[in-house]
Amino acid sequence: MIAVDDLVALVRTYNPKTDEALIRAAYDYGRAMHEGQVRHSGEPYFTHPVAVAAILAEQRLDDATIVTALLHDTIEDTRASYDGVAKRFGDEVADLVDGVTKLTNLQLSNSETKQAENFRKLFMAMSKDLRVILVKLADRLHNMRTIRAMRPEKQGQKARETMDIFAPLAGRMGMQWMREELEDLAFRVLNPDARASIIRRFITLQRETGDVVERITGDMRLELDKAGIEAEVFGRAKKPYSIWRKMQEKEMGFSRLSDIYGFRVIAHREEDCYAALGAIHRRWRAVPGRFKDYISQPKSNGYRSIHTTVSGRDGKRVEVQIRTRQMHDVAEAGVAAHWSYRDGVRVGNPFAVDPAKWISSLTEQFDAEEDHEDFLEAVKLEMYADKVFCFTPKGDVVKLPRGATPIDFAYAIHTRIGNATVGAKVDGMRVPLWTRIKNGQSVEVITADGQTPQATWLDIATTGKARAAVRRALRELDRGRFIKLGRELARSAFEHVGKKATDKALESAARTLRLKTREEVLARLGSAELTAHQVLNAVYPDLVPDAGEEVGRERAVIGLSPDQSFERARCCQPLPGERIVGITYRGRGVVVHAIDCESLSAYDDQPQRWLDLHWHSGTHPAAYDVTLDITIGNDAGVLGRICTLIGEQKANISDLTFVDRKPDFFRLFVDVELRDAEHLHGVISVLDAESDVASVERLRNPPGTGATTQIEP
Repeated sequence: MIAVDDLVALVRTYNPKTDEALIRAAYDYGRAMHEGQVRHSGEPYFTHPVAVAAILAEQRLDDATIVTALLHDTIEDTRASYDGVAKRFGDEVADLVDGVTKLTNLQLSNSETKQAENFRKLFMAMSKDLRVILVKLADRLHNMRTIRAMRPEKQGQKARETMDIFAPLAGRMGMQWMREELEDLAFRVLNPDARASIIRRFITLQRETGDVVERITGDMRLELDKAGIEAEVFGRAKKPYSIWRKMQEKEMGFSRLSDIYGFRVIAHREEDCYAALGAIHRRWRAVPGRFKDYISQPKSNGYRSIHTTVSGRDGKRVEVQIRTRQMHDVAEAGVAAHWSYRDGVRVGNPFAVDPAKWISSLTEQFDAEEDHEDFLEAVKLEMYADKVFCFTPKGDVVKLPRGATPIDFAYAIHTRIGNATVGAKVDGMRVPLWTRIKNGQSVEVITADGQTPQATWLDIATTGKARAAVRRALRELDRGRFIKLGRELARSAFEHVGKKATDKALESAARTLRLKTREEVLARLGSAELTAHQVLNAVYPDLVPDAGEEVGRERAVIGLSPDQSFERARCCQPLPGERIVGITYRGRGVVVHAIDCESLSAYDDQPQRWLDLHWHSGTHPAAYDVTLDITIGNDAGVLGRICTLIGEQKANISDLTFVDRKPDFFRLFVDVELRDAEHLHGVISVLDAESDVASVERLRNPPGTGATTQIEP
């Protein structure tokens, strides 16, 4: 454990005017409060708060933050109280400790809805004092460094939470070093075999090629010296998780991955940064499309740097970041640079952002989101986003995530403009709405009265704001249609048990389901948010078929005439629980399609062949096959574990085909026999949680099926 003298000495290196007595008092108080408590490793518990304080001292933070780190678990885990801490250390420290305690009590790895609520609370805590999050991030970093002492299942939970929430949050705050370390520590838990494989390949590469980093660093220093530019040059190999992520994104093995080294040039002046860029580009060939100027267009968290990628020695691609020392300090500390001290005074870094303004700009984007799923999606997209900068026709700058389209641009301007969009021009040329906007382009949105958002925009838009706005508009447009469809579904379902779907019955269902009106019940029924089984059960629980009684194939689909038989379309493989329609065929009966099947567009001009169908609300047998597209790690025993996981979900594998074999991955199509859409969700969720599964998704239009052939009725 770090002694109090060593901690005070560490703080004094950057803040000679530190309140030594306050830090010593907090150290003694925290040690007394945690007396007798031990960590999972068997060490005294107080070693943890001291380590957290040291991490924050390395970031050159103020006394209040260091003291908060020493006391951050006292209110939660000891006999200490808020009033006691406030009396001894002041209201500022007590508020910070209380804020960290509230964050610790948030269960951030629960269901999506709960997670969205927790994100709201997290941002509320951040909005009061961002130092609460800085302490929490340091707390998580030390916990991840010592995670091996935890139970395996607890390790997995904490690692996933770190990868999903805390690492991207650190990155969004500009603390890139912390994001990389958190990701790598979580990666070590979630996929140790993959991490070990990358490290082994690095060792082999270094043995074969020598120290590439040292050679390229020397070459860069030589070129800068020739150009008369004073600058420091640092190089390093990228973290294992960063390389793993690139391998997944680019779908290539380690041997084919080139940009695995990164270099930083720290210059004295801003003009030297551009001069260094010129010197590097004169010496090495720049890679097209890999240049970003965050000095002229800084990120919202204050980050400034020039990024470029060049082909270095032996054709190896290397990434180069060029910035000044002050820019580098912000790049290392991020938003935390606002509290950094040097020689006893707060550093006046012109590039450090005001935390209050930063968190306000971040949270205001989410305040309007009423839907939990929309809010959570917006938060995650914002935290993971890599910005591009484009311009309005008047020259105003608009920041968007990488991959954004004119739809995102339109909604970033105003929701009204987004809803009325009919086209767009980029740099004066008409382009499709799915065009990806690039840095520096000028975008003009074309609108028209009477235009309404299209469902396809959900696949085009990338920002949470645009998607949420499109969903809201579509819900309003579709509400009338959904209510009408829901009324028909309710009528059919109620008649099936000898009852009528009266207004009174639907009002009773609304009360039981805790919905405001019967129209809301019908709208949700028509949009498949509720099933007819749920509505029936809310009114007549005794008349609904026993959940344990399986529905035979002859009764599986409701809406067919007695002489009609049906078969499931192979192109979309609809499952019970999904909205369906039928297409009649002469000699084949009825082919059942999912309502969103692309093949249905072939029958738009033949409405007489369409049938309005729905699945029986009872329990179906696991007899409906669906094809899953799964990518797994190429390691011994992985395929066996995947098959076991599917079997544990009471699902049978009817066929398995390998479609791609790579040194690191296998991609395969697995036909699984399932009961319904909920069964499918369960199988995918279990597989997705497996560390050796890189991706898993339902495959539409499996090979060999094609679109359903039209047959004249």
